[in-house]
Amino acid sequence: MTHITLNPIKTLSGHVRLPGSKSLSNRTLLLASLAQGATRIDNLLNSDDVNHMQEALHRLGIASDREDRVVVIHGCDGHIPTTQAELFLGNSGTSMRSLAAALTVAHGDFTLRGTARMHERPIGDLIAGLRQLGARIEYLGKEGYPPLRVAANGLPGGTAQVSGAISSQFLSALLMAVPLAQADVGIEIQDELVSVPYVEMTLKLMRRFGAQVEHQGYRHFSIAGGQRYRSPGSVFIEGDASSASYFLAGAAITGGVVTVHGCGANSVQGDTQFAAVLEKMGAKVDWQPQAITVTGQALKGIDIDMNAMPDAAMTLAVVGLFAKGQTAIRNVYNWRVKETERMTAMVTELRKLGATVQEGRDDRVGSPPETWKPAAIDTYDDHRVAMAFSLAACGPVPVTINDPACTSKTFPEYFDVFQGLIKA
Repeated sequence: MTHITLNPIKTLSGHVRLPGSKSLSNRTLLLASLAQGATRIDNLLNSDDVNHMQEALHRLGIASDREDRVVVIHGCDGHIPTTQAELFLGNSGTSMRSLAAALTVAHGDFTLRGTARMHERPIGDLIAGLRQLGARIEYLGKEGYPPLRVAANGLPGGTAQVSGAISSQFLSALLMAVPLAQADVGIEIQDELVSVPYVEMTLKLMRRFGAQVEHQGYRHFSIAGGQRYRSPGSVFIEGDASSASYFLAGAAITGGVVTVHGCGANSVQGDTQFAAVLEKMGAKVDWQPQAITVTGQALKGIDIDMNAMPDAAMTLAVVGLFAKGQTAIRNVYNWRVKETERMTAMVTELRKLGATVQEGRDDRVGSPPETWKPAAIDTYDDHRVAMAFSLAACGPVPVTINDPACTSKTFPEYFDVFQGLIKA
């Protein structure tokens, strides 16, 4: 296993040009593929998850031209060319879920598989919703989990009651597919909808491609069937706000000044609000339309519901090591069904550093170490564990990150960029 050891960091300061958002990259690729006309996509993220999506679309017969982080997608106007394909999607939840839904509007036989961990991540709520709308989908392994077989003959439409309590990706996947259904669609959320900002992002992107969706308070959705996606010509992918959280947190912890470029006050991504969380803890934040600057000051602990920002909540868990008093992170049950079982992973690794942490079903409460301990952090093949714990090196002891290459899922260059901000 490869590793990287970070010696104690005094200050993090500088400017970061963010890579494209993973969530926006994969949504845009799918909508552009389903649209009429060609779409130029600029600042597309180059990462494992996005590469899995692009390879899957290629196997489905979607034509594209790519050069570095610019890709031109030649849309199929809702008619997926291939009638039979086996798709491997790695551990990319956005790819597995959105393609499972989108392929129901096609005609043919499709198999969707992933890594062993992907086959442990639930997808039952999405499949239940699609089946209510007339889709024919079969589980090839454990009920409620990938791998899947989609026997597609168009999506009839109708009404569906779905759960939003595990992942907003289920609803986003449904929403992107159903404008192409044969009849009108109604979707009702039966319970809590987690990570609402991601659904807002999906709806804004769908509107940009010409789809109309009506909703009442994100509880009831009405979508006319028989719609067509149309290319807006070009799309620029915002910088990834989840990735921004690590650099902004580094400034907050060390008293440095960091500016991230590529997302800001005008962003469609909910994770930009992580900067506001740092502000509540004592950091100074300057908002610009496409940039955010954080200046570090003494931090105090916080008790906060992070349901809308579960990825950035992992960054907050490490920031809590440097805040006075306790930091309580609430309402993040879906940590347990992500790339790894993130609740257990975060608690285990924080304790290695000497922190006091109490774990609940959907929350964790922690206090900074009384005595810091050098630690080798296991990353569980989870990119966000690796990136979040890089911040632990801002403490007084060396920190070793095992398998740092797992950041290739969303940010292959992360440790190079991070180390470029370290000031002597």
